[in-house]
Amino acid sequence: MKNKFFSILLVLVLILTGLAVKPVEAGAYSTPFTTSITYQNVGTGPASISLSFFAESSASPVTINLPQLAKLAGTSIYVGSVSNIANGFKGSAVMTSDQPIVATLVQVAAATTPVKVRPLSNGFTSGSSYVLVPTVLKAKYDYTSVVSVQNVDSVTLNYRLVFVPTAGSSITITTNSIPSGSTKFYDLGKLSALPAGFTGSLQIYATKAGGSDPGLVVASAMELANSANTAYAFEGTNTFANKIYMPSGMCKYKGMHDSSYAVQNTTSGNINVTVKYSNGVNDGPYTLTAGAKRSFVACEKNPAGFIGSATIEATGNIVAMGKIYGGGLSTAFIGFTKGSPKVALPYIRWTNAHWTDGTRQRAYIAIQNVGGALAANTVSVKYYDKSGNLVGTKWLAAIPAGGKVNSTAEGLMGGEFGYYADNTYGGSAIVEGPAGSQLAVVVRIQQMAGQIGVGEDYNGIAIQ
Repeated sequence: MKNKFFSILLVLVLILTGLAVKPVEAGAYSTPFTTSITYQNVGTGPASISLSFFAESSASPVTINLPQLAKLAGTSIYVGSVSNIANGFKGSAVMTSDQPIVATLVQVAAATTPVKVRPLSNGFTSGSSYVLVPTVLKAKYDYTSVVSVQNVDSVTLNYRLVFVPTAGSSITITTNSIPSGSTKFYDLGKLSALPAGFTGSLQIYATKAGGSDPGLVVASAMELANSANTAYAFEGTNTFANKIYMPSGMCKYKGMHDSSYAVQNTTSGNINVTVKYSNGVNDGPYTLTAGAKRSFVACEKNPAGFIGSATIEATGNIVAMGKIYGGGLSTAFIGFTKGSPKVALPYIRWTNAHWTDGTRQRAYIAIQNVGGALAANTVSVKYYDKSGNLVGTKWLAAIPAGGKVNSTAEGLMGGEFGYYADNTYGGSAIVEGPAGSQLAVVVRIQQMAGQIGVGEDYNGIAIQ
């Protein structure tokens, strides 16, 4: 019987900086990043894994075999250390395994730069002919977007990108002949078709070259500050619904952390949208035209000190992205259309000894119950080391319908979870509830940068 192989599609947003790059003077937008791929084996046995790298617009991959990964183990590969990849490489990758795997991409700036936040985004298990990016910017709010679109079909594809502004007419850009496996990058700062100050959303259509048959793509985006040292990343999505769950929302929490949600109408007509916060405060309804985006800022409706979650309801299908910002945070996560009873978290860390010096990180796990009420001690977070050993289980308090609880790896592995004496890394977790439960999970990875804690978010990944 043949083994079944599982592929993770990885958009490596910007990778492999020069080793002698001088510190940039201002702005994440001008800062090179190197990708670290953090991945977890969520199968039933050890995983044999290969990784194929595709340079931008190239049809010829560089393939390497990775060390076998134990069941439930989590580890990472720093692309800057891969000898087969030339310095200055920019592109995408496909990770293939004989066991189910999940992966989160970590974009790391050189230690010599003032950019300390690490943008995070997840890999994909499948593509679509139509993908939405809920927000894109060009020199707006001090941010500029870089969008990457990977061809995950078996044939050459053509792309049509439709940029929908919050006001005014849409702008279309076409790109032809993208080889299978490779990625095309769209740096909005360099797209002359878009005016400075552009803010809106993006629709991506893919067709097979030489015809009109639909093709398969995935997309990711980074939003990079032009003058500040903040940045974040998130995935494009092809999953739409008229109800979206947001596990994190804030207004002047600790006096400095705020949230906003970018909501995009995916339909061909007008719809009404309302954000319902977990404290009972509603924002809306507002009308969104076809393809349009609206931003909902928590502090426009909520009192200072609010921390919780939200549900976004609409009269037609939408997608939504959340942002948490202020006090060092610059995070992004895609809203959930549904939950799952079992969620994988491939990138989990905790440090006590090296927190204040900024050399190690902490992971804060936010778990929103988007189903029926759950009793205490029915939802667990299981923490695994780099070898797949279970090093701790934390049972959670009761979670009402729509409610949220938190968990961390604090106290495990002597207070240094995911860090090892041989200078290797690897720690992951599985959130699990009763059969039929619906859990939506967001992980915030933070580290200290001087006197502030910088951080970014990634979505937990539903598994069987």
